[in-house]
Amino acid sequence: MIKGNIDFPENDQDIVIIKSDGLPTYHFAHVVDDYLMRTTHVIRGDEWLSSLPVHLELFRALGVKPPKYAHIAPIMKEENGAKRKLSKRKDPEAAVEYYSKEGIPADAAKEYLLNIANSNFEQWRRQNKENSIDDFELQLNKMSVSGALFDMVKLLDISKTVISRHDKEKVYDMANSWANEYDPDLKKLLEDDKEYSLKVLGIERGNEKPRKDIAKWSDLKENIEYMYDNRFLDKDISYEYQNINDKEEIKKILTLYLEKYFNIADDKQTWFNKMKDLAEEMGYAREVKEYKQNPENYKGHVGDISTVIRISLTRKSKYT
Repeated sequence: MIKGNIDFPENDQDIVIIKSDGLPTYHFAHVVDDYLMRTTHVIRGDEWLSSLPVHLELFRALGVKPPKYAHIAPIMKEENGAKRKLSKRKDPEAAVEYYSKEGIPADAAKEYLLNIANSNFEQWRRQNKENSIDDFELQLNKMSVSGALFDMVKLLDISKTVISRHDKEKVYDMANSWANEYDPDLKKLLEDDKEYSLKVLGIERGNEKPRKDIAKWSDLKENIEYMYDNRFLDKDISYEYQNINDKEEIKKILTLYLEKYFNIADDKQTWFNKMKDLAEEMGYAREVKEYKQNPENYKGHVGDISTVIRISLTRKSKYT
């Protein structure tokens, strides 16, 4: 059902079907059980492919119709430039517990597995953004004949998208439930002022292009704690400002911003337009392309100015 028509030598083994202790081997039990349960499809790993001639002969010997078989290739992992089978002994990501501890939502993990299981799932998801994955028809003939490569970056990217579709209440409930088991500090942060936490988690959520800064609950605290005054002030705020590191220049930028350009009511575009005005007043290019065309004419560009503001407010060099 996955590999299509394949050729095997006819079984020529005189296999054991009942062991000396009277118990049946898997080969015999499989045939009897599947017949009695009226099994129509057997889906199993590639390692059982070599047993297929034995099982087909047993079905014929018993005079019953065999089920349809689908042999799934193992998930692979790249290591030191080579590929190997994902190992439940060596690889933590082979265990469900890993995703639970990391705080990767179950629905995100399922979306990723469907993504590597069926080649047409990604296109279906783009066309059906609001649909449940239960609406997707998994097709065996769309599964890869060779093993799919496990990609944690892709999984986290999918997880960001899945979480971005949740409203603030659901994000709060899921994050708090995870924190209850794995991160008491995050739980306290969320519960000390639930209404405020909901406002924080609701920023840029529910828009046409919602925020995608959360990939797993274990990253949430780091991404939001700067928005809590007691957490921000308790931290050491000596950090690198990247392109602009002169303390006097930073002080001038922040002072001018607070005195002339800061307005809490500004929307994103108004704020960035003011960043351009501030950049021009301080001798920086209003546009990055202007700076690249004539770097000798400017101290830097508007991106350098806005980075100073961002790091001062969040301790983060970029919005993630």
